[in-house]
Amino acid sequence: MALGFLDRAVADAMSRDDLADLPDGLHVMLCGAGSPLPDINRSGPCVAVQAGEHLYLFDAGTNGARNLGRFFVDAGRVEAVFLTHAHSDHIDGLGELGMLRWLNGGSDRPLPVHGPPVVGDIVAGFNQAYAADIGYRIDHQGADFARASGAGLEAFPFQLPDDDLRTVLETADGVRISAFAVSHEPVTEAVGYRIDYGGRSVAISGDTKKSANLIEHSRGVDLLLHEALDSRLTDRIAAAAEAAGNHRAAQMMRDVASYHATPVEAAEAAAEAGAAQLLYYHIAPQLPAGPLERIFLKGVGDIFDGQVTLGTDGTLISLPLAG
Repeated sequence: MALGFLDRAVADAMSRDDLADLPDGLHVMLCGAGSPLPDINRSGPCVAVQAGEHLYLFDAGTNGARNLGRFFVDAGRVEAVFLTHAHSDHIDGLGELGMLRWLNGGSDRPLPVHGPPVVGDIVAGFNQAYAADIGYRIDHQGADFARASGAGLEAFPFQLPDDDLRTVLETADGVRISAFAVSHEPVTEAVGYRIDYGGRSVAISGDTKKSANLIEHSRGVDLLLHEALDSRLTDRIAAAAEAAGNHRAAQMMRDVASYHATPVEAAEAAAEAGAAQLLYYHIAPQLPAGPLERIFLKGVGDIFDGQVTLGTDGTLISLPLAG
């Protein structure tokens, strides 16, 4: 009986793709809703977007690639990755994603990785780090199965757009992906993205303070994904660390608030942009209990009257074709 159950479960998992099976539209799933701080419900930042028949990832943080499998999404279908910036928590899953996409999908070309100019160095580093493993896989599984031409990553750098401009990066079957600059100083190469398809639109903030440029390029979107750090909570953590004699942790907690938006500021951005829905991701600090989530969202409803979702790994928001 146990083996029969296993057979049925495996058969279901092997035939299932919960994003591909959705009706035509623009669908967003968080393959990672968190920040560098450990959180059992939120892995490193990673956003999967299904636009028609196309699957794209925005950032590839810790466990993002594995979470695709956890939430029944075939990593072999990922057509491209779009990086918001080079902070480690947004890129540290790229190597694993490349391997899963290559072997699961049998691709004959490397995984395209789009991003500001620094993406060239990032991709070169991952390709070097994974070169030995790629060779092992080809030797073990054969060149017909693990085609060398499909291994690794390929960089597609673009220049940071001026504040009043968006750079169009992808147009395929009615899908339009564009990038715009955000405010994450001292990170100078930081962008957000807007995805338009079928009369629907989604904007992804990446890491940023409250940004007038993000608001301008997110006007009228159906869904705004915005990062948020609650400085009320990080200040408490910093004070506790200081009292315990951990001065480095205290300083880090204080410093991190300087280049992120608060939950209320993210709500202000959504309201000023006229977004229909707001989805929080890249959430900091960790929120292990319901009362902390309520503190995190305190004041948000006074500013933004649309639907608000506090993201966790696996959060899915579907936007069927307009009309």
